Amino acid sequence: MASENKNYQLGLLYLSHILISADGVIHEAEQKALLQFRDDEKMSAAVFDEFQKDVQSKKLSAIYQKGIELINKCSAAEKKKAFVHLFKLCAVDGSIHVKEVKLLLYSSKMTDSDLNEIMVEAAIALPK
Repeated sequence: MASENKNYQLGLLYLSHILISADGVIHEAEQKALLQFRDDEKMSAAVFDEFQKDVQSKKLSAIYQKGIELINKCSAAEKKKAFVHLFKLCAVDGSIHVKEVKLLLYSSKMTDSDLNEIMVEAAIALPK
């Protein structure tokens, strides 16, 4: 079920951007996954446009801080859902880079999210 919470939607987009930028290369599969998040979460064009403008004008550190700040305003269920999306995003390009893992670990700690629960749910949600 899609969340209409703007904090959740933007937080997910900002952290997704940081995650796909972590290995220094934004792969086509990662870009497609970001668009899929937009569709799955039924994000408005205004929200997605706001995200795209922000990531062009802000440094990665500011984007990360904003993403964490927004996710921290979300419910526990929304946090978990966001991190399930992020966990799956790590593997979408065919490999998981060490920087992506570190980012997920640190981000989950910063938001008091249980990474073990997230990994279990993401594994269950992955297509077979």
